[in-house]
Amino acid sequence: MMDAIRTENLTKKYNLGWGRGRLLALDGLNLRVCEGEVYGLLGPNGSGKSTTLKLILDLVWPTSGAAWIFDVPCNKVVSRLHVGFLPENPYFYKYLTGAETLEFYGRLCGLSGAALRKRVDELLEMVGLARARDRRLAGYSKGMLQRIGLAQALVHDPKLLLLDEPTAGVDPIGSKDIRDLILRLKGMGKTVLLSSHLLAQVQDVCDRIGVLNLGKMILEGEVSQLVSDQQRLSFTVQGLPESGRAAVESAVAAAGGVVVSVEHPQTTLETLFLEALRKDKRGAGEHD
Repeated sequence: MMDAIRTENLTKKYNLGWGRGRLLALDGLNLRVCEGEVYGLLGPNGSGKSTTLKLILDLVWPTSGAAWIFDVPCNKVVSRLHVGFLPENPYFYKYLTGAETLEFYGRLCGLSGAALRKRVDELLEMVGLARARDRRLAGYSKGMLQRIGLAQALVHDPKLLLLDEPTAGVDPIGSKDIRDLILRLKGMGKTVLLSSHLLAQVQDVCDRIGVLNLGKMILEGEVSQLVSDQQRLSFTVQGLPESGRAAVESAVAAAGGVVVSVEHPQTTLETLFLEALRKDKRGAGEHD
């Protein structure tokens, strides 16, 4: 399978000016993102995530090393023809409506006429903003702006999406909507590289993750393997009477194991929150 993104010893140092030396923002990054997968680039603020995306997009130049998109060097314009990008803090013309914004970006990508109008309708429906298509962006919430940003990144139907903190500042409902959309894009065969410092928000959507800290990759692998505790086994039992617990614990001890804890499984706060809203029959307006 072709690599959608590949970097070799990618390094970036920023001049601090006034004789203060240089800041090492990215240190010899070797990264592979396979075609068709969702890859999460994780790390705290200042770890080098945004710098990595900017280097891949040739928005900044590397101090050393190189990067490729679908085997085309990133310093060639043609490498970005099939790439969609959502920056961390996108800027939009607030006097345009949602539909006008997508029409603007569509024309920049060479679309026009009926094909463009159809694409705008599809994208507004996809990101859940069909009812807000004629509202000016000045009246959009943070979550709605993130979703219109995703739509503009998709306007030319790219094969690869680079998303920088796509759920930053978005409420739990909007965050779940964005994650569901990323999974939908994966089902359509898109490749997604997303950066985030919110680990729990990407666990459900990423096939593989890499963790950056101070510009260095410190951990990488498949999510399912990384989050699995190989030293413990969990058994979920239903309908066991209190009198049977001692027998189970004795059986575990006889087999050479140790019962670490006995507790009821818990749901997540997000699941609890969303389920409460789902059961509220009063309905809801357009959310973030």
